[in-house]
Amino acid sequence: MTTYFNYPEPALQEELRKIANAIVSPGKGILAADESVGTMGKRLANIGLENTDENRRKYRQLLFTTDKVIGENISGVILFHETLYQKADDGTPFVELLKQRGIIPGIKVDTGVVPLMGSEDECTTQGLDDLAKRCAQYKKDGCHFAKWRCVLKINKNTPSYQAIQENANVLARYASICQANRIVPIVEPEVLPDGEHDLDRAQKVTETVLAAVYKALNDHHVFLEGTLLKPNMVTMGQSCATKYSAADIANATVTALQRTVPAAVPGITFLSGGQSEEEATVNLDAINKHPGKKPWALTFSYGRALQASVLQAWQGKDENVASGQAELLKRAKANGTAATGQYVAGSVKGEAGDQGLFVKNHAY
Repeated sequence: MTTYFNYPEPALQEELRKIANAIVSPGKGILAADESVGTMGKRLANIGLENTDENRRKYRQLLFTTDKVIGENISGVILFHETLYQKADDGTPFVELLKQRGIIPGIKVDTGVVPLMGSEDECTTQGLDDLAKRCAQYKKDGCHFAKWRCVLKINKNTPSYQAIQENANVLARYASICQANRIVPIVEPEVLPDGEHDLDRAQKVTETVLAAVYKALNDHHVFLEGTLLKPNMVTMGQSCATKYSAADIANATVTALQRTVPAAVPGITFLSGGQSEEEATVNLDAINKHPGKKPWALTFSYGRALQASVLQAWQGKDENVASGQAELLKRAKANGTAATGQYVAGSVKGEAGDQGLFVKNHAY
């Protein structure tokens, strides 16, 4: 019968639930430091640095040697494979530095997007083939959660049924494999902000995509209490002529989530999606201030919106490491405050200012 299946063993349920809840503890969120070698190269090029193993290591070392108070607002860090096995100057593995700060190490496990044949420039995400083996090894090496990103695009005819279904099923299969290996899956179906669409269209697409994702997760018997969702906030397209307020974005976002995300999910860790540092914080705060039912923690899993000012302050110079770390602490605190709906707009100024962080057709 289709309704005959097994839930995970109680001990596994408890382990997964505990990890997921720890990541979305009040006032805490995730630092996404899982940029691929190519993407990290673009970040380093912006401050005039060569994309070498050593420069990437030195930058991540700056992040992970920040004062231990960082653990008050950062609960988890998503690592890239290379970074997981790197060490600080004194030989301390990066994973150990995170543990010392009370931060849970996580790992990006997808291997990138590939085109969907016959579609209008849509894609799916690959990396399932040896995922179970990799997850087993990552768990041994200290990672307790994982991330897999799928990408959906809004256009006149997209996202198509093909893209929505394919990406939903890929995310569900990934989540199932992670849980079988005692790893909490962060499910990331990102609806890109590229385009001229308004807020209403973005909301409808987000609702449709999330409904498909949770149907697939149910079909694959994924234990929702041991998962997290990493969605886009519902925002208008980057080229939309109409501008909307943070309250508008909050209303559209919370409404979309209420309609599609089961209450069993412990938390929602938003991606920043090319918003400026301040925009990402203000919008997260507005989402938490928005009235109505919100049965899940609503927090952050930011990459660019936590690191833009850090890079600007550091500039690749050893003498600027402390300045870079100070920027990270400021932004982490700002977002931790926003995750409890207590941020005051404009109260935290960063080196990157209100610099837009949008990257067209973002792949990493």
